[in-house]
Amino acid sequence: MSSSVGGVSAGGAAGQGGNGSVGSGSGGSGPCGACKFLRRKCVSNCIFAPYFDQEQGAAHFAAVHRVFGASNVSKLLNHLPEEKRIDAVLTVCFEAQARLRDPVYGCVSHIFALQQQVPRRSAS
Repeated sequence: MSSSVGGVSAGGAAGQGGNGSVGSGSGGSGPCGACKFLRRKCVSNCIFAPYFDQEQGAAHFAAVHRVFGASNVSKLLNHLPEEKRIDAVLTVCFEAQARLRDPVYGCVSHIFALQQQVPRRSAS
């Protein structure tokens, strides 16, 4: 089973609203979302291609690049085993989008809001 979150995909599944195509360098119909954003040729062994689809991947990668930098994310993914990369990409995308929404607290504000819901839910 493949997992995907809006533009970030694993196992060849496109993000929500996508048509199932993933830019995989020479085998795809065009560059992956990351290479599209970086305006570079997507090579067959592109580290980003399996995770950033053509449709929404560029928008998600833009947030990741702005917060963490493409080089740092590439190094991170290269140091991880392949089976853990999708979790890393999903986490990096979530944290980047949270940091852009809330530059001071980032994803911590979301965690704090969820922690406040726990006592209210358990009291019900």
